[in-house]
Amino acid sequence: MVNILMLSKWHVHAEEYANFANAQPDANVVAVWDEDPVRGAAWAQSLDADFVADFDEAINRADVDAVIVDGPTTDHRRVMVAAANAGKHIFTEKTLATTMDDARAIGDAIAANGVKFCISYPHLMNPLYRLCKQLIDAGELGRVHYMRFRNAHNGASAGWLPPHWFDMDAAGGGAMMDLGCHPMYVAPFLLGKPARVASIFNTTVAPAGDDNAVSVVEFENKAIAVLETSFVSPYDANCFELLGTEGAVTSIGGDIKIRTRGNNSEWRTPSPDTLPPKGPYPLRMFLDGILHNAPIEYDINMAYALTEMLEKAYQSHHTGKIATL
Repeated sequence: MVNILMLSKWHVHAEEYANFANAQPDANVVAVWDEDPVRGAAWAQSLDADFVADFDEAINRADVDAVIVDGPTTDHRRVMVAAANAGKHIFTEKTLATTMDDARAIGDAIAANGVKFCISYPHLMNPLYRLCKQLIDAGELGRVHYMRFRNAHNGASAGWLPPHWFDMDAAGGGAMMDLGCHPMYVAPFLLGKPARVASIFNTTVAPAGDDNAVSVVEFENKAIAVLETSFVSPYDANCFELLGTEGAVTSIGGDIKIRTRGNNSEWRTPSPDTLPPKGPYPLRMFLDGILHNAPIEYDINMAYALTEMLEKAYQSHHTGKIATL
């Protein structure tokens, strides 16, 4: 049994993780800490867990094996380094940190204390991106030279994101720091190591932070990815393109079409039984890593890669110059 301490309900996915953990036969949320004690106490009561107002007391509880970190992004370094030093395994919502200095401090603490780590990259569960990876590795698309991925919603324009989402001192960034993480980690999963990035972010209706953002990333293999996100798009359509010299994969609104080497003259829709199986849920992967020493794919190196891309993407936006990774 993995006993879990929830570290904050600040993030909109915190409740999902707590409920998932409690639904597992080998996990249990035993305690909650929150920088907002009123919010934390109410959440702990709903989870039938203890609320611990003092952070140091919470992190050093003898009955806690692991933490799930859903606090403000800019507080990740403090809470994760403390958790690692207390010998607690760490599962975290993306992004790991807003700077590589903070990310490396977290990674150093994890390595020094030998604790397990997993970051939540749920889009890598998606059969679409797993299919793309298979096709690339098999050479079925030829030389992949272009990718486009748009992931957006209307959280700012429709007003359903919580007000604290627009506190840049806590969030560290706007739409690209949050929703744009998904294209940002899918791109290197498929295309390899990024080399440089150029960004244009703007603010249209959000109180603060970017709510409409695009980054263009060049990879070492010369592939170019256009990564788009928004908090003001009610008609996102979940657009995705992956283009190679001998094939392509597209998806609009979940409708997948492919062309592959030797059969690239027409688009076809893969049948469900030919798609790769859905990947493991990140939190389940984390629990299996703790209990059974199973591999944790979404590891600290993948967390570093996302942090570096985001740090450089925001650097490009702020300076108006291309940033080199």
